[in-house]
Amino acid sequence: SEFETAGVARLRRGLQIRENAGLDQKMLFPDGHLLYFARSNTYESQSHRALIIESDSTVKQHPHRNQTAPLTVITTHINADFDAMASMLAAQKLYPDAVVVFPGSQEKNLRNFFIQSMVYLFNMADIKDIDFNRVAKLVLVDTRQPNRIGKFADLVKREGLTIHIYDHHPQMAQDIKGQYEVIRPTGSTVTILADIINQKKIDITAEEATIMCLGIYEDTGSFTFSSTTTQDFHAAALLLAKGANLNVVSDLIAREISPLQISLLNDMIHAASRYSVNGVQIVITSVTTDSYVPDFAFLVHKMVKMENINAIFAMARMGSKIYIVARSRISEVDVGQILTPMGGGGHNFAAAGTIKGQTLAQAEQKLTEILYQTVKSRSLAKDLMSSPPIMVDENVDCRQAARVLTRYNINALLVTRRVADTPQLSGFITRQVIEKALYHKLDQVAVKEYMTTESASVSPDADLGEIQEKIIENKQRILPVISPQGILGVVTRTDLLNVLARRSGLSQPDQNGRPNETRHARTRKILRFMQERLPARLLAMLSDIGEVADELGHGAYVVGGFVRDLFLYRRNEDVDIVIEGDGIAFAKKYARKVGARIHTYAKFGTAVIIFEDGFKIDVASARMEYYKFPASLPIVEMSSIKLDLFRRDFTINTLAIQLNPKHFGMLIDFFAAQKDLKEKVIRVLHNLSFVEDPTRAFRAIRFEQRFGFSIGKLTAGLIENAVRMDFFKRLSGRRFFSEFKQILEEENPTPALIRMHEYGLLQTIHPSMALTPELVALFDSVKKVIAWYDLLFLEESYMKWAVYFAALLRQKQKQTCSEILQRLEMPPRLATVFGKERQMAEKRLSGLERRLPTRNSTLYRHLTGVRTEHLLFMMAATRKKSVKRAISLFINQLRPVTPLITGKELKALGLEPGPLYRDILEAVRKAKLNGRLKTHADEMAFAKKYRN
Repeated sequence: SEFETAGVARLRRGLQIRENAGLDQKMLFPDGHLLYFARSNTYESQSHRALIIESDSTVKQHPHRNQTAPLTVITTHINADFDAMASMLAAQKLYPDAVVVFPGSQEKNLRNFFIQSMVYLFNMADIKDIDFNRVAKLVLVDTRQPNRIGKFADLVKREGLTIHIYDHHPQMAQDIKGQYEVIRPTGSTVTILADIINQKKIDITAEEATIMCLGIYEDTGSFTFSSTTTQDFHAAALLLAKGANLNVVSDLIAREISPLQISLLNDMIHAASRYSVNGVQIVITSVTTDSYVPDFAFLVHKMVKMENINAIFAMARMGSKIYIVARSRISEVDVGQILTPMGGGGHNFAAAGTIKGQTLAQAEQKLTEILYQTVKSRSLAKDLMSSPPIMVDENVDCRQAARVLTRYNINALLVTRRVADTPQLSGFITRQVIEKALYHKLDQVAVKEYMTTESASVSPDADLGEIQEKIIENKQRILPVISPQGILGVVTRTDLLNVLARRSGLSQPDQNGRPNETRHARTRKILRFMQERLPARLLAMLSDIGEVADELGHGAYVVGGFVRDLFLYRRNEDVDIVIEGDGIAFAKKYARKVGARIHTYAKFGTAVIIFEDGFKIDVASARMEYYKFPASLPIVEMSSIKLDLFRRDFTINTLAIQLNPKHFGMLIDFFAAQKDLKEKVIRVLHNLSFVEDPTRAFRAIRFEQRFGFSIGKLTAGLIENAVRMDFFKRLSGRRFFSEFKQILEEENPTPALIRMHEYGLLQTIHPSMALTPELVALFDSVKKVIAWYDLLFLEESYMKWAVYFAALLRQKQKQTCSEILQRLEMPPRLATVFGKERQMAEKRLSGLERRLPTRNSTLYRHLTGVRTEHLLFMMAATRKKSVKRAISLFINQLRPVTPLITGKELKALGLEPGPLYRDILEAVRKAKLNGRLKTHADEMAFAKKYRN
């Protein structure tokens, strides 16, 4: 009776399927019975009761046991999913004498389910036991790509082999051709086979219906994927009628995530980068794990839902292999087509593959190349245009127009006329026309005389085809983008060529030797990262800023060093806000809301918001700077966020985070700053960067040493060029001094000073400036002395940088020092500190080294009045330990000594106020310094005696 409970029919079917599998095989039936079988025909249940069943002689012999009979093999793709497994089961109903063979591994979730509960439904063999020479018919399900069927790929080339194919994937160039094919664009392959089974009136069990239903639910995302068809619904209804168990389906589809998977998913989200490829936003993420993490495709599906992603390519290096999974919700991105050249494949909406012998960087590079060649353009004029447009009034003369072209480094200008205070398009004029006009001495003639008036324009929603047609047919270098609100921007011929070049796989390197990036920013949501890294108060403040900007219709961004240091895990609360609009109007409204004070600078469109606790926020209107001549101060004009970021010094300082509520926490990266942060490289944004502002050379060195980065090869060459061309001589002393001072304020400025010496930058201050080994040793000594002094925790502010600067002037002639201070346009107060006062400190140091006072009062008189900066310089400069100890004694013990008695007490003694008071108090101090007076009473007694 127990044998009947286990199910004789099931057991027989299990024997027929697994009799080739060797000794001591295990079967777990859905009803919970665990059975073992061996060739001895003795079976034990979990209760260990012996069960004797039919002998081998009564079991039907199957073709794969016959050493000569031809074989029919049913197989699918490597990394088989539920649809693949269910399709093999369904195909077995159509080919009952066939043997089912997996070509490779399956997802762990599938493998556990399959082995533990449904193995008895399959007539299955291991691929190692298959004699490929006997395979006469190959049935492929859920694939027809030769690179996805493992060892069977060699078999399909053999003459005489019959191939039957059941598949729902779109046609690809490398597809295997079969003698019989059923290809339909359904959500799953099992949908096709279930329909055929129904038409042939082949009966299926409830267990078989459950597996087939599972395949449909998985491949259609429970009927939510855009690939789902009416046939999928019909097939599921048919299987439900056959007894499919939706509880089993639900349990397997709704998988729990392990802690390891949660960690990997978190890494995937943080590593995600957003690319704009031909106007289409695509997310690429890549992660690495030491061991295999199951259900990677499931994690990608989770990330798509969590981050609302339209197209994603996720790569994970697990061990020696790279697994890539892609999902797409949009027609422009056919992920199956994109992954095929990488050895993968799939649908236009879901695909996967495995990559061997490549690094993640190589795989990502290849993927991006394929994306630019494959992704269909969705670019509209509003996506491609440069904004705001650079325009001139039609009455501007040719010379002025030429200056504008040079100022902004462009080749064509829109020409406008004013109508009711609104610029209306008149035409455009090119650099070539302007240059010819100047050649013919037509400098003073208005541009309207030579502009092109017959110009085409487009609306913001014009597609790439319309843009291309109008630029090429009208031979226009510049195409205005116009809406009812006015002129929004321009699409240049270069913009168009860049898009077309990327579509054809061509790419020219930029000035830093890197491939040109798309003109759009890479973006990714970093809100969770901000929540982890920023104090709650600061995060709430940024959120409030975004809300106020939104009320004004402005874009708001936190930019620059704040964002850079966020990714470098460095504390930085110097908040710089850029407003796309009127920054001062925003600052006033925000200050009123939070009850803060405000200082505005209308000339620059900037403001400083000061909170009650002293915390400050700098606000700037998005602006663009240009330079009238090398090393001059910049001229500021209103601009967009991209142009505002482009004016900055280095790529690593161009990151911005949007603060408007709808996009709060969106990181914006126009200039590959994340890449340079990752590679730890300092790069300028354009080749004339040091020509326009030579002080950037100092900042490059400062950032290099502060962050442990390196200066890029091209950037280093441009610094050398700036030194060689001597652009620094035009630099104002104050700007020179400001940058040099910031280097000396670094925690350890010595490495930066060494780099300045290597580039010849110290000599741009004064020819005598040179870094000798002795001077480097002095800087190291200064560093130690400053560290010692800071550990005293004295409540006294001092200028650390001044100690290093005094060391730099060590033993220089008076005239040389004067020339250096003059070159740096040192303010009078500081000129005195480093001139007369420093020279006096050096003289006193020489005096101490010649003869060290034996009495404390003498030492006090020798050092009193010397600034803290010079005392520390003297400690660092002396080579005598006795002198160092003496200065230390003065700082620690002697300098704080003051008399306890007061003038009032002296008056009470009957002394008339006057010079005598000073003499008495000084005498008291001297006696205290020498240890003669300990208490207030001692001082009073001494004063009385001194009076007499």
